[in-house]
Amino acid sequence: MAQGAFEERVDRAMAEAIDNILDPNTKATAKRSITLNIELRPDEERSHIEVSVSVKTKLATLNPVPTSLAIVADDNGELVVAGMVPQVPGQMSMAGDIQEEPKILKLLEAQG
Repeated sequence: MAQGAFEERVDRAMAEAIDNILDPNTKATAKRSITLNIELRPDEERSHIEVSVSVKTKLATLNPVPTSLAIVADDNGELVVAGMVPQVPGQMSMAGDIQEEPKILKLLEAQG
């Protein structure tokens, strides 16, 4: 029907579901679903039918990404939030990588 457009929609939804299953950022065993809704609207004479097909996918959500933050004082004594890093910034790992400085978020005073 619709010169293959209905089948194309289902195929696209299936591809999205398979991509979601293969995505390492989602839970492997989470259920995924594809819902196909076919709506038929006949005219008064029952000689003509408008058909509408919609496809809805329900995919696994992305896994949460954990991180840790530290609240520290900067060189001026002001509180900042720093992303935790695995080793001391500037230190070389056993693999030869040098630890970059963590990202810093400056804290603003809360308005009372």
